[in-house]
Amino acid sequence: MKSRDIAIVGILLAVGAIIRYMSLLIPGPIVSNLVIAFYSLAIILVVPTFREALGIGFVAGIICALISHSFFPPANLISEPIGAVVCLATYLVLKDRLALAPAVTTLIATMASGFSFILIALVAVAPKILETYGAFSAFLVVTVPIVLITAVVNAVVAQTLEAPASRALSRGTGQAAASPGVRQADDS
Repeated sequence: MKSRDIAIVGILLAVGAIIRYMSLLIPGPIVSNLVIAFYSLAIILVVPTFREALGIGFVAGIICALISHSFFPPANLISEPIGAVVCLATYLVLKDRLALAPAVTTLIATMASGFSFILIALVAVAPKILETYGAFSAFLVVTVPIVLITAVVNAVVAQTLEAPASRALSRGTGQAAASPGVRQADDS
């Protein structure tokens, strides 16, 4: 990954981290995760390799695990890399086929991350979930809507920010905007 791409990813992860930190003001065992919107946007803008996307997801997982008040923060270390890889795979399939590729990509990546988080949490802390919610079905009734609502919000955020971010990045290279997510040959 080029240094410019690393800077873009770093800035977007920092913005996501700040928003995630501010979300700690919302009480509850699970809150929405806008970090996914920002790492999805980073992946859409720089189109990294799968290994680089995995790294982006792992860094996002560390951020989310460190500034989380969920009942099992380490689940982020697995769920965010899953979300990042799903994001890249989905975007590579949709980028030239769909105008709303950033939104659909982020929606799917958020659901992959969120549902994998729920699955990991169910396996890792099942007794705590049963103690807190009384049944797995009650836990799912609480968490699934959070994932779905977060997926929609993240999709809107990514779609809204993709075009201006892409234009700003292409302006930095002195070239007209290419199609979103396509690297310019002279990037450094």
